[in-house]
This record gives sequence, structure tokens and C-alpha cells, in this order.
Amino acid sequence: MADATDPVIRLVDVHKRFGDLVVLDGVSLDIPRGQTVAIIGPSGAGKSVLIKHIVGLLEPDSGEVWVDGIDMAHATERQKRGVRKRFGMLFQGGALFDSLTAGENVAFPLRYHTKLSESERRRVAEEKLAMVDLPGIYDRPTPQLSGGQRKRVGLARAIVLEPEVVVFDEPNSGLDPLTSDTIDDLIVRMKERLGITFVVITHDIVQAVRIADWIGMLWEGHLVEYAPRERFLHTRKQVVRAFMKRNVTLPQ
Repeated sequence: MADATDPVIRLVDVHKRFGDLVVLDGVSLDIPRGQTVAIIGPSGAGKSVLIKHIVGLLEPDSGEVWVDGIDMAHATERQKRGVRKRFGMLFQGGALFDSLTAGENVAFPLRYHTKLSESERRRVAEEKLAMVDLPGIYDRPTPQLSGGQRKRVGLARAIVLEPEVVVFDEPNSGLDPLTSDTIDDLIVRMKERLGITFVVITHDIVQAVRIADWIGMLWEGHLVEYAPRERFLHTRKQVVRAFMKRNVTLPQ
């Protein structure tokens, strides 16, 4: 495993199984602060389980999961809740409330985690919508949003509390190539503008190359490669090269 400088998240020899199914088998991983890390791999490789360990929704059978000095594997529920407040999350489908407007969806976390007035919540939500290139849609009914707009509203909500880390679960799932490129560009811009650490779970190596500073690959519960993007693309590990072969032209 390559060590990242100033890791905000560190996994040390994490093991997890469900019955006879081994999902994570000795995974160690450093996620550097203020950079974008993409975790790729086929379905069932353990990507989502890895994320659930980072945010404390699952505990490892053995190993350590550190988030800024707190071991989530042995933290109290109160400590875990405190850590989770520092995370934003963008789900596959956006996970928006259709009964709320676009802006109300963005402002939703502010209602429960801040003491801002309604007018202040609206101001902050409109600011975040502008950041994702959706100015002026605060009052638009959520069912009227396109798939790409829903993803961008979800991104605005994920950053509305100005978290230290934002986690994306297959952010381009179900989107056409042009809309996918728009989402990728937004992720790059948000990292540069806000200094947030992004962790992106994806099976799309093209997206990973576009947005990530570091790329890791899970395969059958093992982190078979983890390195800065250019070094990852020059890997000699055959399982990684075979996975990428159908998606990108590999360096010689």
C-alpha cells in the first residue's frame, strides 16, 4: 500500500465477513486530506461496505478505521455521530424528497444541524445551488428535475454544511455521457474551490481517471492496487490492467 501524506482517513488491516462471505480481507488505505480518491472495482468487490466502515455504519471484524484521530471501529455512538456531521453523502439516485422543492432539499440538513433562520437557510441553499450551476431553481418542484439536475441538487445538499469529506456512491449511474462529464467537472471544481476531501465509489475507470488524484481497486475483498493516478495507470498488476482494458487505453 502506498502511504498518502496527511491522511484524513486511515484503514489498517480491516477484515469483514458476512457468514461465509469474505467482503474485506485485510484492507489498508490512507485517504489524503483535500484530495479526491476513487475506489473502483466490480460489483460485489466490497466498495460500499468499505464506505460504511468509514462512516461508522459497520464495524470491522478486526482492524482499525481512523477518521481524524477517532477509531470508528471502537468509537462510542456519540463519537460516531460527531464524525458523521463532518461527512456529506451523494447517493446513486440523489435520494431527494419529492415533496420538497429543489432548494428545500438542499436546505434540509441546515434545519436539523444549525440554528439558522428560514431566510438564512434559503440564502445558503441558493448559494450552494449556484455553485453546482443551478441558480434560480430554489422553488422548482423536485419531480420536475432531470436526472442530471437531481444529481447536482444532491451535490449541493452534500456540501451545504461545508463538510470535510464528501462521499459519492456511483455519482454517474444512469446518466448520459454529457451529463456525466458535467458531474465530473463539478467534482473537480468543488475540490479546488472548497478544499474538500472526496471519496468516490465507482465501477467507471474513465470517471476515476477524470476526477481522482488517487485511485484504488478492490478485487475479491483485497485492495490490489492503490496509488496516485498516473502511477495507477502504469500498474503492471494484471488483474487491474484487465479490469481497465475495456475502458481506457493503457500506457505501455
